[in-house]
Amino acid sequence: MQSTRVSFPDGALSGEGEVLLVDQAASIVVVDATPFHPVDHTWPDQPGDSGGITVGDVQLRVAEAVMAAISDEGALAVGSDIPVKRGGEGWTWMVGHRTEGAIPAGIAVGARVTLTVDADHRHALSRGHTACHLASLALDAALADLWRKQIGTDPLGSPDFEGRANQSSRIHADGSVDEYRLGKSLRKAGFDSEGFAATLDQRETRINEILAGWVASARESRIEVEGPSIIDRRTWRCTLPEGEVGFLCGGTHVRSLAEFASISVSLDLRDPQLLVMTTTAVPAP
Repeated sequence: MQSTRVSFPDGALSGEGEVLLVDQAASIVVVDATPFHPVDHTWPDQPGDSGGITVGDVQLRVAEAVMAAISDEGALAVGSDIPVKRGGEGWTWMVGHRTEGAIPAGIAVGARVTLTVDADHRHALSRGHTACHLASLALDAALADLWRKQIGTDPLGSPDFEGRANQSSRIHADGSVDEYRLGKSLRKAGFDSEGFAATLDQRETRINEILAGWVASARESRIEVEGPSIIDRRTWRCTLPEGEVGFLCGGTHVRSLAEFASISVSLDLRDPQLLVMTTTAVPAP
């Protein structure tokens, strides 16, 4: 058994494959190839795709695609039960299709099935993920003058606040919520937390100005892949007016910033130790 081949990086919403494993207890179907994007078990920022699996007249609803792994000893682990990071040795890495209800007899090992992703849900999550990355870059740029020491930089050359402070990211349809820890370690690294708090509204305005310019540029967005399997590295790239940017990223993305009518953020610093950035994307008509 080999790792699942995936086509979602190319934007695929449907495909065919052979069923390799059916686990009724876990409500999991594994197919050798799939267009479904699974939620990552170690950094679950983007939810998995939903949709359906069909064979003949038999139809099965997929509630969410998840990571699955089979150990060299033959044990199946799914989602948060996987004890190692994706790509770890000693495991075969698969996309599991978590189903709603019992798996019918027609969807059995060896069957050829058609897999179809919920397109509206995928596109909304893709917009949310691209907007999340753009918002993080705009945040870094808007806070660049608050650093008193040299630190690592992001793909646009700004001090990497995102990389230093982000503690969680949750992507949803047409948006995301990111949390940043503003503790002692960040201040020791040279960040002016007090200056940030005193100018919060101005920083939010600046971020939204940057995002408006990027959306207006309508530049290309794409995913580059190093191979066809679920464990091959994938990189999101986007050509912005300031230059091309890229992040290692396992999620899905829009193909052009023209797919947005707008992207905006709101900053919440009610807890002076925790910045919450809420990103909202509005799709183009």
